[in-house]
Amino acid sequence: MSIIEMLQKEMEMEANTTREMLSRIPDDKYDWRPHPKSMPMRNLAIHIAELPTWVPMTLQTDGIDFAAMDFTPTHVENTADVLNIFEKSLAEGKAALSNTTEADLEPIWTMRNGDKIISTDTKGEVIRMAYSQTVHHRAQLGVYLRLLNVPIPGSYGPSADEPGNF
Repeated sequence: MSIIEMLQKEMEMEANTTREMLSRIPDDKYDWRPHPKSMPMRNLAIHIAELPTWVPMTLQTDGIDFAAMDFTPTHVENTADVLNIFEKSLAEGKAALSNTTEADLEPIWTMRNGDKIISTDTKGEVIRMAYSQTVHHRAQLGVYLRLLNVPIPGSYGPSADEPGNF
């Protein structure tokens, strides 16, 4: 299996779990946060839903400068909105991977905040980092949902919330 095929397979596997987790967000909890230092559920959900767009962004640019960017997250009112954003982002990510080569994964991509370099990695490594960010923030969302007594779906195996498990 090629590196591109592995990235495609992983993207699809993580998308299934992410979709299931996002679908559990109650429509009336988008402004909720577990702690004053935590981001609101809305921001977390949008971030997770938009993460697949890091694949085409990484492949089409040489880096990102947080200090120079003008970013406004998409506004959502409910879970249907979040799932629509996720499906659109996922389609963009899949299309970018299907139109790339392994050589396209080799150039260096730099993440910075003005003059401060945060990371310098190959584009392939940045795509894997974006997948890891999805897993990380999805777990964060799982904590939010758990605190709201929303049943959590399994990620890499069964969940204690699924009937017949544990």
